[in-house]
Amino acid sequence: MSELPDNGAADIPLKISRASLDYLDRVVDLDARITGQPKPDYWQDIFERYGSRHVEERFFLVAEAPEDRDADILGFIVGEVRGWEFGSQPCGWIFAVSVHPDNRQKGVGEALFRSICDEFRKIDITKVRTMVQRENPLHMAFFRSEGMFAGPYIQFEMDLDE
Repeated sequence: MSELPDNGAADIPLKISRASLDYLDRVVDLDARITGQPKPDYWQDIFERYGSRHVEERFFLVAEAPEDRDADILGFIVGEVRGWEFGSQPCGWIFAVSVHPDNRQKGVGEALFRSICDEFRKIDITKVRTMVQRENPLHMAFFRSEGMFAGPYIQFEMDLDE
């Protein structure tokens, strides 16, 4: 596990580091608390791809209290470098971020966001993207507060009937 430098974004003592399999149960617990759906198989797969081996363009970061490594994590963020889909240049892509409800509004999410952006910058990525449901005001407000805005792509979808 490699600890990342403190970027000073949080209002509480915080340690941000790359996730390892040791964090799996705590990530599953935090995600289940927030979403109401335990997804251990999903998170096991995410850890295998993003946390258990160091791949330069994949990032799984966790925030925790520096004095209590066995306590609940305060939050996590997961992303990767993606590119070339439909003409897109490589960019950082954030596909998961969660902060423990007791630690929201304390800079934990901002510290995680800044940390993953710093990791993208280290490998010469200059743009970051994500996708948020319109009906999700928590994530909409968070990403907007970090300076993100609507990008040049439009999401399309359709129901697949049987």
